[in-house]
Amino acid sequence: MDYTPTSKKRVFSVFVFGALADVLFGYDLGVVGVALLFIKVQMHLSPVLQGWVVSSLLIGAMIGGASSGKLADRFGRKPIILSTAIAFAIGAVGAALSPNVALLILFRFIMGLGVGASSVVVTIYLSEMSPTESRGNLTSLNQFMVILGILLAYIVDYLLSPLHAWRLMFGIALIPAIAVFIGMYFGPETPRWLIKNGFETEARKVLETITTSVDDRFKEMKNVIETEKKRHRSRIMTPKMRLAIVAAMGIAIFPQIMGVNSITYYAPSILIKVGFTTSAAIIANVGIGALELLMTIVAMKLIDHVGRKPLLLIGSIGMAITMFVNAICFHLMKSGTSHTLGILVLASIAIYIACFGVSWGTIVRVFISEILPLEFRGSGMGYVYFFNWVFNFLVGLTFPVILGSFGADIMFFIFAVICIAAFVFVALLVPETKQRSLEEIELTLNA
Repeated sequence: MDYTPTSKKRVFSVFVFGALADVLFGYDLGVVGVALLFIKVQMHLSPVLQGWVVSSLLIGAMIGGASSGKLADRFGRKPIILSTAIAFAIGAVGAALSPNVALLILFRFIMGLGVGASSVVVTIYLSEMSPTESRGNLTSLNQFMVILGILLAYIVDYLLSPLHAWRLMFGIALIPAIAVFIGMYFGPETPRWLIKNGFETEARKVLETITTSVDDRFKEMKNVIETEKKRHRSRIMTPKMRLAIVAAMGIAIFPQIMGVNSITYYAPSILIKVGFTTSAAIIANVGIGALELLMTIVAMKLIDHVGRKPLLLIGSIGMAITMFVNAICFHLMKSGTSHTLGILVLASIAIYIACFGVSWGTIVRVFISEILPLEFRGSGMGYVYFFNWVFNFLVGLTFPVILGSFGADIMFFIFAVICIAAFVFVALLVPETKQRSLEEIELTLNA
């Protein structure tokens, strides 16, 4: 697309408000860790109820992710993003005011609906509004916002923990929820969805605000959509398209089983286990979050130049090496903790997070939004992200069990092997999509 200075500002504002939903996504994922320390005391929670407070959000995310894509295909991307803002607002206020654990679990579930829907629909929205030459950069903005949200949650937790103010930790999320609703209310629907659903005049108006190549972009989108309408769903499933769907599923699932969520959820516990004090572990956790944010920025600069596939391959190797190092360190520490080994574990975790942030952490949502065809991009992403959240839930649930039964050395060794498997998967099955329009990618897969 060709952009004037005014249209660039318009696109940027659209992206900021769209991606702000992902700040809420990250914040709601990250805030519960410290909040739970105070909730379990005040509400006298058993370990089972503590688990439900955490996992209710993930269950909501499964449902929100699975259903939102199809709803976005039917009603539009914009209305569903507005709905996620409402879910975030209700969840934030409800959780902050909950008088008992049952209502807290309910409102965490409602937050989860917003988190799951956001992970699907905001990604579609940003992808369909992006110019080809910088789609990776702009679409990866949502991952930057997710990490920013997690980091903000860590900082808020740190600042409010002396006051034991867990209600305020949840309630603060209302502010960005209102901002998302207002920003998206005045924002446009995507031109691809408008053309597909017969709103061609409205689509042209949107294109006029973001590009000078209105006729060329309109014709390209319309041609692909018309081709889709003439083709039966079963005929869309060419061998290349089946491969693309397998690639999308793998790209969604691997990050959940490569160990990053275990690091995110349990980094302080891991560091305490290797000899760090509680306060040092919490501060190190904030530093790890800041490092991931920094590496996400680096990935945003590289993704449209280096490409998706090379970054995934490099990241997988780096993550595998650091997981092997952690496995060796924990094996050596079976006879007792060591300051040197503890520092090495922290360094390995930091490098692991850096490798993840510059590769899988940023590229996953970009790639999935590119590789699925427009005809079922929404519903397809919904199904893909359903499995993403299922594996997120299962890993979070089983990590403590496996850790207790087999030890950290075996756990990290398993993660290292999975990282190697991810490298092989990407090398053999994942196509490169950089510098190609969504229409070009789809036509290639349907050839």
